[in-house]
Amino acid sequence: KKFLVVGAGAIGLELGSVWNRLGSEVTMLEFLPRIALGFDLELSNLLQRALTAQGIKFHLETKVTGVKIENGRAIASADKANEKLTFEADKVLVSVGRKPFSEGLGAEKVGVEFDERKRIKVDKHFRTNVEGIYAIGDVIAGPMLAHKAEDEGIACVEIIAGKSGHVNYDAIPGIIYTNPELAGVGITEDQAKEKAMNVRVGKFPFRANGRALANEDVEGVVKFIADAKTDKILGAHILQHAASELIAEPTSVIEFGGSSEDLGRTCHSHPTLSEAVKEAAMAVEKRALHIVNR
Repeated sequence: KKFLVVGAGAIGLELGSVWNRLGSEVTMLEFLPRIALGFDLELSNLLQRALTAQGIKFHLETKVTGVKIENGRAIASADKANEKLTFEADKVLVSVGRKPFSEGLGAEKVGVEFDERKRIKVDKHFRTNVEGIYAIGDVIAGPMLAHKAEDEGIACVEIIAGKSGHVNYDAIPGIIYTNPELAGVGITEDQAKEKAMNVRVGKFPFRANGRALANEDVEGVVKFIADAKTDKILGAHILQHAASELIAEPTSVIEFGGSSEDLGRTCHSHPTLSEAVKEAAMAVEKRALHIVNR
């Protein structure tokens, strides 16, 4: 009946969202002042608002100090702004990060080197320090994503075959499978600001998209980050129930070094949700058709 989630990253949000839809009372505790670290802050805040409206309770900047079992129920203790909090739940999910499953592979027996996080060390060609042994995916550095591992696997085999394998780590999308979904690829607006990059931002809300209106599913937005001088797309972020599907197009444009104008001048079928992607790209240069450009 009561489900407590420690950690509001991708896994915690996804499983918390599932149990909420199944009827559980879900409470999420997050040490940081935000959810979905690594994703665009503006869209992460919108996702939190959407999940809150669905009944999930969030406690940010909250540090869990312990969990004990009393009468078959979990009692979690936490600190928030010097206040002592207690949470009672039937089940507790701890989702505060991932670690590579590298033990037991036998790699250490043949001298393969690991880093401080127990990840296998490789060079840019996925070669370990032991000749003839390569490594990819979750056991090496980088995001632990199936599609990232797949690309690395293909590139690694191509390199072994004497060809030129390629993985563009700036074009690896990340997705949180909640409802709505949150997807992102490339840099976020906040990361651009931290690096003092000169960028332009284009946004388009789904409430101005015909297909979303027809579907009565207008929650969400598409957001682009583009270089202010070259117009090259540096990042794309989408909040929408179909974000995992829609992120593929901007990922392709980033892979091939395309600009917001390239995407904005590409014909998109009507009526489709993908038109919001086009209009967000057009909004980078304040040329969106169905919103007031500011």
